[in-house]
Amino acid sequence: MSSPEPSRLARLSMSLPAELFRQLDMMVEERGLPSRSQLIAELIRHALAEHEALTRPDETLAGTVTIVYAGGGGRVRQQLAETQVDYLKEVISSQHVFLEEDQSLEVLLVQGPAVRLKQLCDALRAIRGVQQLQLVTTTALLPPLHEQDFPPARQEAAE
Repeated sequence: MSSPEPSRLARLSMSLPAELFRQLDMMVEERGLPSRSQLIAELIRHALAEHEALTRPDETLAGTVTIVYAGGGGRVRQQLAETQVDYLKEVISSQHVFLEEDQSLEVLLVQGPAVRLKQLCDALRAIRGVQQLQLVTTTALLPPLHEQDFPPARQEAAE
């Protein structure tokens, strides 16, 4: 992602408790970021996407759903797949990997109205064997995957 032009930046001055400030600086250093501003902007973007999902349920969001689940002899994986079929418009792709100790990790790429993404997550969480599930969203969207208006079919020049 490119940096905003300097003329398009706004300055923010804030006061924090000393311990929180220390933790912020430590996080900036551990992530190898060039400035506090970059980390704070990332945190604000995440909070805004979360806020958007809560306050504007019809707003379209893109994101990922990360799921960790017990193997369960394939039963859990089958139920996850069946649930994803119910949300074909929202689930764009999925990636699965086997973990240690009969566990699996699955990551779904999703896009759709915030309310539908929440319903998808609730349905996935209800599957027995799902141990962890996290939805991470952004207001930045994927480009259209398919054209909605198809050009007229070519007519053969058989005349």
